[in-house]
Amino acid sequence: MSKVSTYLNFESETESAFNFYKEVFESEFTGVMRFGDIPPTENNPELPEELRNMIMHIELPILGGHVLMGTDAPESMGFKVNKGNNYYIMLQPDTRLETKKLFDALKVDGQIEQELQDMFWGDYYGSLKDKFGVQWMFNCIEKP
Repeated sequence: MSKVSTYLNFESETESAFNFYKEVFESEFTGVMRFGDIPPTENNPELPEELRNMIMHIELPILGGHVLMGTDAPESMGFKVNKGNNYYIMLQPDTRLETKKLFDALKVDGQIEQELQDMFWGDYYGSLKDKFGVQWMFNCIEKP
């Protein structure tokens, strides 16, 4: 079933922030993945120890089925987080066709951050900033 989530980026305090939100919303994490969980490849060698324990992805249901998601985005990995650019609206359409349709519509006069593609975690993923500066992530679990 399609759903929309809010995605937050932090330089390195995702775990602290989400533990705080967990208490506030009296909820439990439904998924946590750390950068150390990324399998090393020729193009992506094993990460230094100080990055391995950082949060790559975390999910916390908050209200009415809405899920708060987040990641650490440290400068040492090429990210530049500024307050105000550290959020995304996460769309999780039911089909790849719907995902591509929405991605293609929102990218017009915008900026693609990552083209839609199959990812190592098994989903179809991409991200962009639309022409109004709103940041969008797309993640579809439908297999080709």
